[in-house]
Amino acid sequence: MSAPHPIPLKERKLANGLRLITVLDRTTPTATVNLWYHVGSKDERVGRTGFAHLFEHLMFQGSANVSKAEHLSLIESVGGSANATTWLDRTNYFATVPAEWVELILWMEADRLGTLLDALDQENLDNQRDVVKNEKRSSYDNQPYGTAYLELFALAYPKGHPYHHPTIGSMEDLDAASLEDVRNFFATWYAPNNAVLTVVGDIDEGEIAAAVERLFGGIAANSALPSHPDLTITTSLGGEIRKTVKDKVPDPRIHLAYRAPILSSPDLPALEIACQILAGGRGSRLTRRLVRQEQVAQDVGLSVLPFVGGASLVVGSATLRPGADATTLEALFLEELRGLGERGPTPTEMERARALIESEELALRSDPETIADQIGMYATLLNDPERINRDLAIYQGVDAAAVQRVAKQYLADDRVILWYEPAEVS
Repeated sequence: MSAPHPIPLKERKLANGLRLITVLDRTTPTATVNLWYHVGSKDERVGRTGFAHLFEHLMFQGSANVSKAEHLSLIESVGGSANATTWLDRTNYFATVPAEWVELILWMEADRLGTLLDALDQENLDNQRDVVKNEKRSSYDNQPYGTAYLELFALAYPKGHPYHHPTIGSMEDLDAASLEDVRNFFATWYAPNNAVLTVVGDIDEGEIAAAVERLFGGIAANSALPSHPDLTITTSLGGEIRKTVKDKVPDPRIHLAYRAPILSSPDLPALEIACQILAGGRGSRLTRRLVRQEQVAQDVGLSVLPFVGGASLVVGSATLRPGADATTLEALFLEELRGLGERGPTPTEMERARALIESEELALRSDPETIADQIGMYATLLNDPERINRDLAIYQGVDAAAVQRVAKQYLADDRVILWYEPAEVS
């Protein structure tokens, strides 16, 4: 395909450090507002984990001029939608509304950034602490294989590393947290000079800039914004690390993890293509071999979780087919990973991977929400929002030799192997 037209980014910075990026997109009469804060679970201190995720909830519990739960109800009343997510490196909040209501979103975002602490009291904290506990029970503890990422991260990163503990945090830490602890976390990290605001849609960019200046400009920067923690990893895994978990799962499942290059590394796109060749759809190597030919797996997956420092992860999984042998499944899975490093991809596989990437790029460019999120990610984590306009060329520039090299280098013997087995019913 021919190179798509660049996404027309306009960036401004307010005096208080807030970065505003706008993109004019007339394809639909909507506007998306996406606000990335450069704070995630990596920024939590020992004994006080779970705060980043807790604020994903608390930010919807009212501020000086928006009552409890009114944030979402107002958005829904104008035909919009909103949500938020927390991860190791960031927290982000996003909403899409009919374009004429975009200033409502900007006003509410500014209000909770500037005045959330006015509404944060002990009752709110206790209520949302209980909500998080219920979320952990429903999404992790009582979900088949729900603790897999918690286990993999704890094994793949050394104890004490900022990526070692789960984003949802320790329930004991949350119980021990005082209102002052939580308020201090917000005051430290929720500052305009630690945020990127992206607005994409059927907008007047001059009017957006003026509204953002009016609504956010009076919010003070944090002049003492701390540095993010050191993410350096000085030791390898030292070979294979194995663990078996007996749990309430329907079938045995293998999970794997390999340390991988960080988000900014030129090796990462080649490794993502390697994962696509290995597990991207029905024609991929792992699906063809494990699911269709040998019929030892019900499903199989392999993908990259990119992080900003230390090491990213390649994570994979396969659920054992009833009656099949677990040892055989593991051996075949590892054989396919090893085979890509030994023999490299075929021309057909590279052509298919490029076609899938081009298709994904076209899909991205038709979705203002995805555009806003990608821009926010690149601006926040790499200080490079224009990276979104180079992505396709970067992936197209990856050749078969690079895919073979990274597969051999990263999908090697340093790995975590985690098996889930059904617990015996007493």
